[in-house]
Amino acid sequence: MTSFQDLNITKQLQYAIDDLKFERPTPIQAEAYPVILSGKDMVGIAQTGTGKTFAFMLPVLQDLKFSKQVSPRIMVLVPTRELVLQVVDNIESFAKYMNIRVLGVYGGTNINTQMQKVAQGCDIIVATPGRLYDLALANSLSLKTIKKLIIDEVDVMLDLGFRFQLSNIFELMPNKRQNIMFSATMTDEIDALIQDFFTVPTTVSIAVSGTPLENISQQCYTVQNYYTKVNLLAHLIRDKTTHSKVLVFVESKKSADRLFERLEPIFGNEMCVIHSNKSQNYRIRSIEQFEQGKNRILIATDVMARGLDLDKITHVINFDTPNYPENYMHRIGRTGRAEELGNSILFSTEKEIEYRDAIEKLMDYKIPLQPFPKEVELTSELTPEERPVKKELNLGKKIQRDETNSGFHEKKEKNLKVNKGGSYREKLAKKYKKPQRRGDKIQNSKARKKF
Repeated sequence: MTSFQDLNITKQLQYAIDDLKFERPTPIQAEAYPVILSGKDMVGIAQTGTGKTFAFMLPVLQDLKFSKQVSPRIMVLVPTRELVLQVVDNIESFAKYMNIRVLGVYGGTNINTQMQKVAQGCDIIVATPGRLYDLALANSLSLKTIKKLIIDEVDVMLDLGFRFQLSNIFELMPNKRQNIMFSATMTDEIDALIQDFFTVPTTVSIAVSGTPLENISQQCYTVQNYYTKVNLLAHLIRDKTTHSKVLVFVESKKSADRLFERLEPIFGNEMCVIHSNKSQNYRIRSIEQFEQGKNRILIATDVMARGLDLDKITHVINFDTPNYPENYMHRIGRTGRAEELGNSILFSTEKEIEYRDAIEKLMDYKIPLQPFPKEVELTSELTPEERPVKKELNLGKKIQRDETNSGFHEKKEKNLKVNKGGSYREKLAKKYKKPQRRGDKIQNSKARKKF
């Protein structure tokens, strides 16, 4: 399939595609289109950056007719608030020449305001599972009219603990519906979800997780500790021409804040940070400024950056080596999008080398190791997590007591007595004696019979 015209799409959709300057469908878009249009349940496995959003929205919009009904007909579930805003924006651009109402709902904002918007009616609702379930329980949103359910980034959704909400949302919807699921990986938990709620789904798998994207150049550095990583990162991103738009991945919120605080005096307004402890407005502003080019460097955790459609990223820098090799694939999928060339750099300490080995084993590819730059300062400064744990000298050793010490004294006579189970038990023991061997017990019983 060489162009969108081969799909026989409507003129309204073709006009929107022309405005977006999409030349031809990606493999996942071409494979998913006939399956979704047929009404069958579908499970799509594709890496981040392969055009999954348009893959499920193109056939849905092609089949969606005008209606004035209040309750939504299409539901799209995504794991984070940022993805809700992004997907809503994407759908509005796809349906630019169509009379379609799209609404996004998510937690962290006033639920009453969202109730009012839901009451005004919509055709497509994009939501996080938690807020959608809250609206359904409050009887503000009816799910009985849903014809198609789309779950995007389902592996992240399950990692965030949304299995309970997903199961309950399934129960609130009509049994006769089309289920569409997209994920970058396939796990046992996802397979169990499919077995419970899908009806003979068709699986469309494009670029299996672990296959490195050919248009991404990868390299790695071995670094001795956290703050030497900071020095190396600062050295690399000083080159503004080469590193014009950089996404830096860290393993935790604490690490993100620590890195931002250390580099902000050097790079100032060129940097921004995003993680779940930041307010919703701060997170939205950080993403917008990074996308618009006001900030050159974005520091992010895995969950926050997963699925975000950020264009023209020149470099993805893995400041921390991810524990799970699949996460490395999700990270580097942020660069080299839409067939552009991308770059990935991986930092690993000695403790993280085993994680790097797991990544290389998954990809069946050896990441080229770069020599450490001589001009980068090697520091002995350690984070609290890297500092060695001090052990007590007497830990696990018995204390030798000095019997001559006045703090210890002989027990009183009454405290020397041993509890023998009462006088009755003591008398019985004397009368029948305690057998020394198993045979003695038999001899004792025979002796008692003679008397």
